[in-house]
Amino acid sequence: MSVAMWAPILVAVLLAASGGQLGRRLHPAVAVPLLTFAALATALATGFVLAVAAFDAMAMLAPVAQLGHWSAAAVRPGGPPSVLLGAAAGLTVGVLLVAAVRRATRLGVDLGHAVATCRRLGPDADGLVVLRDDAPDAFVLPGVRGRVVVSTGMLRMLPPDERRVLLAHERAHLAGYHQLYVQLAGLAAAANPLLRPLAREVERGVERWADEVAAAEVGDRRLAARALARAGLARAASPADSRWGLALHAAGRPAAVGARALALLQPPPRRRRWPAAALIAVTLVAIGGAAWTGSTTEDRFERAQADYAVAP
Repeated sequence: MSVAMWAPILVAVLLAASGGQLGRRLHPAVAVPLLTFAALATALATGFVLAVAAFDAMAMLAPVAQLGHWSAAAVRPGGPPSVLLGAAAGLTVGVLLVAAVRRATRLGVDLGHAVATCRRLGPDADGLVVLRDDAPDAFVLPGVRGRVVVSTGMLRMLPPDERRVLLAHERAHLAGYHQLYVQLAGLAAAANPLLRPLAREVERGVERWADEVAAAEVGDRRLAARALARAGLARAASPADSRWGLALHAAGRPAAVGARALALLQPPPRRRRWPAAALIAVTLVAIGGAAWTGSTTEDRFERAQADYAVAP
């Protein structure tokens, strides 16, 4: 494998190590789209270069070269080590492709369940459905007409001003299509497990994004922090029902609630430029590595076909 072919893999390692830290230095509304784009682009680039490496290995086999009408020797000199490396790349890309397809299939099934659940919930008031349930819960169901769902148990636990925060947070998830970012990042992580830390950062980021929208709407960051902490603690004592499928829960993981509340007690995050530039730059390196690999591979096979045509 050439240096260009290693670039997407090295970028994936770099993003796993530092992508989350870069994301935390950005405003969540900027970090989430950039991290999602970086994850998707890097996963696609990695899968592409692995597929090329596997194809190169197959092309060096004489029977395959004859079927493809090219010269095996001209495809890539290097002998057995290249073949073995390509075979390993082919096995890897096959496993990752299966994982990505399984994730995409599960996503489609869950989305269908979410749409069906939205229909079963019946009429809503401006996208809000109040569920008669003593367990404190609040979440978003995505779809063409997504719903914000809040249980009566949660409403009873919150005073009116904190209810405003909760509803603003939930509506921010719906209006910002946060579930789409979470699922796309998760799909990228399924296709490239090195990107799992980035997918977790996207999950954290959408919650912080909704927190900031809610705090800005009510105009009181302390109130927003208090409402978040109360709702998070209440929901932590009542685990989520798995029947909701793609539901995006406001409270998030209990361990993260305290950090989010503390973030709301600080001034609003600034919109820094250099972390965004760094994320874009490393993503472009991965894309460039894949593009260079594709270009050189095409040229190499064109020469190999020409050599085959002139061979006696």
